Amino acid sequence: MQPVLTPRQERFLAYLQNVVRQRGRTPSLRQAARDLGISHAAVAQLLRTLEDKGFVKRQGRYSRTVHLLNRDFQTAGLQRWREIPVVGRITAGLPMYAQQQWEGSVVLDAALFRGQNLFALRVKGDSMTGAGILDGDLAICEPRQYARDGEIVVALIDAEEATVKRFFLHRGRIELRPENPRYIPMHYDLGAVLIQGRVIGVQRGPDVMQRL
Repeated sequence: MQPVLTPRQERFLAYLQNVVRQRGRTPSLRQAARDLGISHAAVAQLLRTLEDKGFVKRQGRYSRTVHLLNRDFQTAGLQRWREIPVVGRITAGLPMYAQQQWEGSVVLDAALFRGQNLFALRVKGDSMTGAGILDGDLAICEPRQYARDGEIVVALIDAEEATVKRFFLHRGRIELRPENPRYIPMHYDLGAVLIQGRVIGVQRGPDVMQRL
């Protein structure tokens, strides 16, 4: 059970929650002091008190990042979501031209997808169904320029075509292997393939989100 807050502390916590709803992040000490008409030191003291009582948690001792906590002392839902760009389209069948265009964004659970600079790509085709990646899914990717055997990657072929396949290296040749018996593995010289990222999860509509 969380400790009881004083009226002043409750007002400050409500202010933080309201700012997070509107802006997606907690305010700086300077901004909070200006909004509330109190001193910088008073804001710092209120934050320390809320942290001591288990209502917030600072990312580091001197970090400006503050997380609101729920009753289980985990980051509250208001701050658990992150937005990443959907960049072009890829194919999970035959390779297609890698379009460097933005197709909006997708919101993910930050507790599930923690990597930096993540991006999403729309999958077209059924060659990766055995790995749980279906036609129309959003492949959630972390940027990478290398791959390990067995990893599912986004690969750019001959600087023109992008595809998602399982990666293997064989004596100076790269194998991009599908996860559907209807398709055969593709083999390329090392210089023909550029790794763009590793697929770490998929989103299938608003209700299905999973890591691979």
